[in-house]
Parts: sequence; C-alpha cells; structure tokens
Amino acid sequence: MKDHTEADDLAPFVPLSPAPLHIVLALNRGERHGYALMGDVEELSGGIIKMGPGTLYGSIKKLLAQGLIEESPARPDPTLDNQRRRYYRLTGLGQRVCHAEMERLTTLLERSRSGAASRLLGRQA
Repeated sequence: MKDHTEADDLAPFVPLSPAPLHIVLALNRGERHGYALMGDVEELSGGIIKMGPGTLYGSIKKLLAQGLIEESPARPDPTLDNQRRRYYRLTGLGQRVCHAEMERLTTLLERSRSGAASRLLGRQA
C-alpha cells in the first residue's frame, strides 16, 4: 500500500490554471483587494497578463469555494481606503498549494533547461 503524502492532498488543486495561479502568486505577497490583485498580476507577469475584472472575480469565486483563499476580516482605516473593498488572503491550504505550484514550475523549468542543454551538446535528454 502506498503511503499517503501531502502531494496526494494537494493533487486536486495542482496544477492551477493560469488565472488562479497568478492570483495565488500575488496573494503570496500578502493581503490584496481586487484592483490591487490586477496590478500585481500584471507586474508579476512582466506586463504580459492583464487580467480583467470578469476573469479576476470569477477566479476569486472559484478559489474561495476551493478554500485556497479567504476574505480578510481586517480592514485599513476607513479614511484611507474604500470600505466596500474586499481584501483576500491565502488560507493555509492556499499557501501549501502556492508552494507546491512554485516547486512544480521550478522543476519543469529545470528539466526543460537540462534537456535543451543536452540537445545543444549533442546528447539525448
């Protein structure tokens, strides 16, 4: 019988599709409201991904339902921020999924680079 691992627990969530992945990576920096998330996603992607409100809030709804993010009860001083804004943060599960995705993508890149290097040197990967 195979031992149960944390990877087994995260299997239903990994890999994340692109929009949720970028949101989770942005929230890994800390709590954000929706508009700030759109800016962070664009910054993290080097300007390649410009997430619109429909994609953002649809993905947020899905991530909330999966338990990867939650609405933060903390609010900034109302004189400094719009009270209608909702702030989001990663849950413990969301943090584990985020780190699993970063590891998965790092491994993917390393394998791709080693295969490319092998081909450049005339060896089979």
